[in-house]
Amino acid sequence: MKSKFTYSLGFTLIELMVVLAIVAIFAAVAIPSYQAYVLRADASRAQQQIQQIAVQLVRQKSRNFNYKGFSTGAIAPVLLPIGATGSAVKYQIMVRDGDDTTKTLTDPTALGQNWVIRAEASDANNFTFLFNSNGLRCKNKTTNNVTYTTCGTGGESW
Repeated sequence: MKSKFTYSLGFTLIELMVVLAIVAIFAAVAIPSYQAYVLRADASRAQQQIQQIAVQLVRQKSRNFNYKGFSTGAIAPVLLPIGATGSAVKYQIMVRDGDDTTKTLTDPTALGQNWVIRAEASDANNFTFLFNSNGLRCKNKTTNNVTYTTCGTGGESW
């Protein structure tokens, strides 16, 4: 005898739409959180690199009694992540003479008694950092406000 009822072994369209809505809600929460995490990680990497360069500068002065001739290596400016090119570059770090910021420390006419490190973010949503030998540490999301002497309006310490 045949059964009067046949059951299908699949999902209804309503069930699939409910699952899709739940996945969309999870994505709406997770994606912005992940993007904020990536920005914080890039900023932390830049701060770490700035501090490493500052340590190298202190070593340079302890050996030579000034910062003249300091070089970050074959590449100037330093790009983060190291070895990145094009759109993969997250930060560009420049080291300048603190007395005349138009000159690098490798310039023979640099005074070499102070230094300034500026890390510029390629992403407008991330911070641009400034650190100098006089102890100024500041950051600002508006890149144009960060010169080699101040973080300008909206700057905050780090």
